[in-house]
Amino acid sequence: MSQTLPGTTHVAVVTGMSGAGRSTASWALEDLEWFVIDNLPPSLVGTAVSQVVTNNNVNRVGVVADIRAGVFFDDLAAALDALRSEGAKVTVVFLDAPDDVLVRRFEYARRPHPMQGEGTILEGITAERERIAGLRASADMVIDTGSLSPHDLRTRMIEVFGASSEAAMHLTVQSFGFKFGLPADADMVFDVRFVPNPHWDPQLRPLTGQDAAVRTAVMENPGASAAFEHMLALVSTAVPGYVREGKRYLSVAIGCTGGRHRSVALAEALAQALSLPGAHVSLRHRDLGRQ
Repeated sequence: MSQTLPGTTHVAVVTGMSGAGRSTASWALEDLEWFVIDNLPPSLVGTAVSQVVTNNNVNRVGVVADIRAGVFFDDLAAALDALRSEGAKVTVVFLDAPDDVLVRRFEYARRPHPMQGEGTILEGITAERERIAGLRASADMVIDTGSLSPHDLRTRMIEVFGASSEAAMHLTVQSFGFKFGLPADADMVFDVRFVPNPHWDPQLRPLTGQDAAVRTAVMENPGASAAFEHMLALVSTAVPGYVREGKRYLSVAIGCTGGRHRSVALAEALAQALSLPGAHVSLRHRDLGRQ
């Protein structure tokens, strides 16, 4: 880049596993009127962003970077560091999904994985994971799209990059069921399976943690109420520290066995109780409705 970028320049980098939803995420950015550049060799990203900002009078640029760039993909980290040194705010979003979900998506689309070669789809996925593990570890946020519909992913991108995206912290509180696996994008995980399970109450079993009767039963348990206070105190204490360290995206996950009663009730209560200056809090229930 030949010139310093305006301080208002925001570059959103969408990357991650093939089949995890990069196209949907980039379309969401376009709908939000970001200027999106797709599948450009990383060594040219800096020049392209500079030209777009200068010649098109925009300050929000989306960059889709993935393994299709081949050997050039390894230059991405250096390219992003160069953008930051030029004054741009850079947010890296890594999209991921469980291997079995990615396999099904490739089989449904009847397309080979870009790193598959003569092997299987799963072998291609494994090779890609190894190749981009460092980028995942350094990403500003990881979004697990395994249980998200395209509409859900679009909504998530709008939450992060829409009109309210300048919040000091984007905090997601989500419930989940351990029997469906840990959320891949969770930064903090709380296990509430020690709380008595409303599933064993015939009157509460058909309900969910969003219903008042279940929420009352859960929150009136001494163990659950004590755990809730600890969770609230920990998250409230940690968020300002994360902001000082430059982390603007935090995912807090609360899990019970099936993700229907206890975790839902406590996630609802935590999201409602959090009052953090400058923070945007969103709530989602990953496994609600699954059997």
